[in-house]
Amino acid sequence: LPALSLPSSMHLIQMDSVQRWMEDLKLMTDCECMCILQSKPISVEKDEQNEVILSSQYRTCDNLQLLLKRAWIISTELTRIAQKLEKNRWQRVHSMTVRVNCHVRSMINEYNTFTRNSSEEMHQFEKLLIDKCSEFTAFTERCIQTEDEQILKSMKSSINETLTNVAQYFGQLIELVLTHEAQNLLRQIELSDSMYITESAISSLFSLTQEGSHLCRIIAKEGGVVALFKICRQDCFRCLYPQTLRTLASICCVEEGMHQLEKVDGILCLADILTDNSHSEATHAEAAAVIAQITSPHLTFTQHLSSFLENMEEIVTALVKLCQEASSGEVFLLASAALANITFFDTMACEILLQLNAMKILLAACSDKHIVDTPYSRDQVVTILANMSVLDQCASEIIQGNGVQLLMEMLFERSSSGNSAEVAACERVQQKSAVTLARLSRDPDVADAAVKLSCIPRLIKLCRSPTERNNSDSVLVACLVALRRLAVMSPEGLEDSDFQQLVKPRLVDSFLLCTNMEESFV
Repeated sequence: LPALSLPSSMHLIQMDSVQRWMEDLKLMTDCECMCILQSKPISVEKDEQNEVILSSQYRTCDNLQLLLKRAWIISTELTRIAQKLEKNRWQRVHSMTVRVNCHVRSMINEYNTFTRNSSEEMHQFEKLLIDKCSEFTAFTERCIQTEDEQILKSMKSSINETLTNVAQYFGQLIELVLTHEAQNLLRQIELSDSMYITESAISSLFSLTQEGSHLCRIIAKEGGVVALFKICRQDCFRCLYPQTLRTLASICCVEEGMHQLEKVDGILCLADILTDNSHSEATHAEAAAVIAQITSPHLTFTQHLSSFLENMEEIVTALVKLCQEASSGEVFLLASAALANITFFDTMACEILLQLNAMKILLAACSDKHIVDTPYSRDQVVTILANMSVLDQCASEIIQGNGVQLLMEMLFERSSSGNSAEVAACERVQQKSAVTLARLSRDPDVADAAVKLSCIPRLIKLCRSPTERNNSDSVLVACLVALRRLAVMSPEGLEDSDFQQLVKPRLVDSFLLCTNMEESFV
């Protein structure tokens, strides 16, 4: 059976298995009720019709969530049917097929109760899917009525083919439905003069973007980036800017969104927002989030952002100011993340940051535990320091701002919660602080300060103790490099055994020695 052509949103919300069962239970029981009622929806009285239509636009988000949950159940059931079919569990295949049949009918009926203008193409796919599900159920019913292995074997390929068709029609229908809903929401954003309706539509659109990159692609293809930037260029919608920018940041995680952003001069619009002091801090922070997204070093499709270079200096200046004036850790995180990404994006950014005294501002922020309050924020700061440390002028700035002390503290970064994302952030902080020390230690004054602050013993500890570095190989390599650089400047700081094992051999040999090292608990 080929992979189902479903949106990546089908993973839905990660949650505890019991909670997931409780969420799905209503849908399951509804399905059985609909089966008894032959999937005939209860009609709406004429005098209630207007009320239903009036309220439907405000329930779009909830209805789409229900649709996505129902679709997730169907896709899961189809996968399980394929598994049971492979094992010739005919009774189970039939019962699950009946259940899928009911779920499909329920999903279509539910959708048709809250949508008002579905296309003829969608109705055709609904009919095709229902007919194919009925055919599938009839096939599997015949299978449980015979025990002849040869007959069952001959029917298996036909059932597989029908299952594949069901999966394909289902995937295409879901694609059409999501496209249709995205179009409806964007139409509301573009045509409505009501602040409430526009806000509701943007909120629903944001909820859709959280269901995965596939939905972001659909929204981008349907003109979502264009419609949202249109909002960001109208003063009457200023109160909606933060929400609109947050939605844009989500859509721009996909290539289609980035291309649309470039076409509508989105960079220029973001620069205007960031440099306009009349906007709220929340608006500036969300604009910074969009910048962080579109300059992410993990994306492979940023090369076309030519207009970014034209506006980079004023964007970097505004982001440094936002870091300096941030009233919360979240605002600082967004602004510093954007700066960190920009330093990867273009080396000229590091020179601009140096001219703006960004080093001093970032080091000062790190001393305020209310602003730089998580490993994630420290990760952004040390990323900027690491990328700036390639500049010769950076060393004096580090010493003046007590930066070597900060880098030393970052070598002790540990997760307090044990959360995997936080642990990974702590590893990055340790690694990048070691990288920064290695780069800056070409300056004798920095190396001397590092030795006086006992950086060498800490680097040795990180190399020799896997638990100190959370068994991270990247932290180990960075620490070995930093240790070797400091050893050149201050060889008296190492014992002979450390020199023989961690400095003298080839880097790869020291690495292998440390990764195979048994930790002593004596």
